[in-house]
Amino acid sequence: MKRIGLALLAGVLPALSAAPHAATLGVSMALFDDNFLTAVRASMKERAQQLSVPIQFEDAQNDIGRQLNQIQNFIAQRVDAIIVNPVDTDATPKMTRLAVRAGIPLVYVNRMPADKQLPPKVSFVGSDDAQSGTLQMAEVCRLLQGKGDIVILVGELTNQAARQRTQDIYDVIARPPCQGIRVVEKQSANWKRTEAADLMTNWLSAGLRPQAVVANDDEMAIGAIQSLKQAKLLSRTIVAGIDATPDALAAMKAGDLKATVFQNAPAQGAGAVDTALQLVRGEKVASFVWVPFELVTPANLTNYLGRH
Repeated sequence: MKRIGLALLAGVLPALSAAPHAATLGVSMALFDDNFLTAVRASMKERAQQLSVPIQFEDAQNDIGRQLNQIQNFIAQRVDAIIVNPVDTDATPKMTRLAVRAGIPLVYVNRMPADKQLPPKVSFVGSDDAQSGTLQMAEVCRLLQGKGDIVILVGELTNQAARQRTQDIYDVIARPPCQGIRVVEKQSANWKRTEAADLMTNWLSAGLRPQAVVANDDEMAIGAIQSLKQAKLLSRTIVAGIDATPDALAAMKAGDLKATVFQNAPAQGAGAVDTALQLVRGEKVASFVWVPFELVTPANLTNYLGRH
């Protein structure tokens, strides 16, 4: 796989200008009602405005059929490029075939496609989830001093990021010095705060008393914090998330969240727009444009406030 780092991406962003004929971009987001994806979408909108590029956003509302229809509509409209934040990453090969057949450049953003290999004029802009779960669990291991019971709050099971971040946790605890850590429960809460709160309450009602809660994202981590607070058990439990959303950083500042992992929404959104425009121009573009993850703890919290 061809790869390009954030440093190179940062050098590319200021140099880009709008396509000569005001290229039109069509964007299908998995859902609008998500804090992190809202930040990605806002960044795309801002970048398109900077370059005077028309951009049209559609909300798939977590419905794969709706998203496929949106992509087909963009093709019928003959947009210059399509950007997709996939509902179901397993469905991306079909999306890729639709765009390639129509001769329209395609950029996947944030959620990595399941395609084994991306063809020309198709790219992914996002972060490598093999880093995120590894950084997260390594910090939890350090806080637990290598031993204790944990529960895992998993994102949507159809999502590659959820599967990878969960596997990262198991990979970390399979190696020293973390082999004294045991997963006692694992279940999907679909990236949702309310579902995570309900699930955590059920676990606590069943008598579970984990030393740590490791969530695939911050929304689920915050839901767990709410339930642990209500049960007066938060002071004895480490909670970790991923994304470093504003709500998560506020929870960390309050002492409730012990670790999260910064996923750079502005760089992903702006990078998706720039990559799409490069493809429209026929420029050579890497198949995978990587935006690194960064561990956030109370010790370096101030460096991340206001970055989303």
